[in-house]
Amino acid sequence: MQELEILSLLEENARLSMREIADATGVEEEKVKKIVEELEKRGVLLAYRAVVNWEKAGVEKVCALIDVKITPEREHGYDSVASRIMRFPEVKSLYLVSGTYDLSVLVEGRSMREVASFVAEKLAPLQNVTSTTTHFVLKKYKEAGVMLYDGEELRRLAVSP
Repeated sequence: MQELEILSLLEENARLSMREIADATGVEEEKVKKIVEELEKRGVLLAYRAVVNWEKAGVEKVCALIDVKITPEREHGYDSVASRIMRFPEVKSLYLVSGTYDLSVLVEGRSMREVASFVAEKLAPLQNVTSTTTHFVLKKYKEAGVMLYDGEELRRLAVSP
């Protein structure tokens, strides 16, 4: 149970110190440190990340959600195709999903042309990929559980007819 509490705290704020986690959980700081080290060793804790609002930082990035239909491979199912797709540096997230499509891929590039080239030249030609549908992200409101804009900023972004 201590592990889950520590994981929840770190998921919410990865910058917490071992002392802060110990205070929040009532677990001794040395024990928290050992638990975190064990979670890292077991591959439960994989990375510590910052959620960045790149738009506010003045950096242009284009994101797209790409729905992919694939023909699963005998004895490997979807995993072997997913393994090839996730190795592309443009791919930020990859999910096996239910519904009309099999995979959902979050891709990031510097421009729409770069994302389109990725789909046309790298993703769509892969063996077992039968079709793709690309949805360009127009605006991010919330990412990784973090709201990127407060209510005041959203009100100012109203579109008039």
